[in-house]
Amino acid sequence: MKRYHTNRIYVLACLLVLLACSKKPTDYRDFLGGEELVYPGTIANAKVLPGKNRLQLIWQPSPDPSVVKYTVYWNNKADSLTVNSTTHNTGDTVRCTISGLSEYVYSFVIYSYDAKGNRSVATEISNARVYGNVYTATLNNRLSNPENPYTILEDSSVIIRFSTPDTININTALQYTKKSGEQVQRSLAPDEDSLTLTDYKFGTPVLYKSSYIPVRDALDTFYTLQNDTFPTIFRQVVCDKSLFTELNLYGDMGIYQSDTRVSKLWDGSVGPQGYPNIFHSDGNSGMPRVLSFDMGKVYNNLGQIEETGRDCCNNPDQFEVWGIADITNAVPELDSRDGGWKAAMQAKGWTLLKEVIRTDNGNAPYKTSLISNPPPVRYIRIRVLHNANGENNYVNMSELTFWNKE
Repeated sequence: MKRYHTNRIYVLACLLVLLACSKKPTDYRDFLGGEELVYPGTIANAKVLPGKNRLQLIWQPSPDPSVVKYTVYWNNKADSLTVNSTTHNTGDTVRCTISGLSEYVYSFVIYSYDAKGNRSVATEISNARVYGNVYTATLNNRLSNPENPYTILEDSSVIIRFSTPDTININTALQYTKKSGEQVQRSLAPDEDSLTLTDYKFGTPVLYKSSYIPVRDALDTFYTLQNDTFPTIFRQVVCDKSLFTELNLYGDMGIYQSDTRVSKLWDGSVGPQGYPNIFHSDGNSGMPRVLSFDMGKVYNNLGQIEETGRDCCNNPDQFEVWGIADITNAVPELDSRDGGWKAAMQAKGWTLLKEVIRTDNGNAPYKTSLISNPPPVRYIRIRVLHNANGENNYVNMSELTFWNKE
């Protein structure tokens, strides 16, 4: 009885299989309007490379051999671009550059198509940024090193220094003038913080402009809108003391004796000197006291002064340095102790180049910078306000040296 029922089940199963095999593969199209749904293979690893008013989409091609093209849509499918399929090797890269875009963040949809127009499932790329003038306006040139912008070496070559860039810096292009007058182009890589100029013409401008990319692998390099000027590089040159001559202007202090004259201040002595190899004033007045001299020519950029005191005493520790280019009608007839002397000097066109305050005994050479961007200067007045030892009448000094920035 069991054998009979088993045989009947087996025969029924075979009949069902035969009926199924006899159905045509396309018969199910009756449920799909007579058309078969076909989805070509999709792309893989889609990425975006941003640029200036453009971008590039890249992807690995579909391995489906039926794919003949790819279409990219954006702006809610109002815009599109088609790329023909030339490879199905997934190790290759398909590139699609879209130009003429506004600075904005876009979304893209990419479809694969076969020869019959069948379309793949969509591949979406969101947050695809395009850069332009707004981004460029945010860029700044790389900064010079604020603490130590440059160093002048003994051979007159110059090391210029920059701060670390704060974003994806590509390069900083520099332009400067050689000693011969020729314009030179140099570049500074982002991982470099200094550059040596071996033939720089001192006092001439060094212009520079930096370039950046917004992200790694960006299509385009962006440049700052304008050049910046590196801090002016000057060489300090000692003023020619052979041209210095004495003056005797209204209110100037007298001398102690004939061989302790003002000219002792530029006789080339080095270090604190002893009497009588010094300038030694008379003792006929109290502080403040003033002396004057002619540097022999106009200096357009006086930069530094060094004052050396006597080897023992009566050394200034507080004094003013005044300068002017022409003393014609420029000397106030006023005692240097008068409270209005300073204002009178300024009214006559003199410039206060430095108020020097020493905190030592005033003996050793003391070098200090004068004001930035001084006017042209030929004539100098030194107004001594105080001596380190408290002496209120006599003034002693060994040497004065000036440097001009060139």
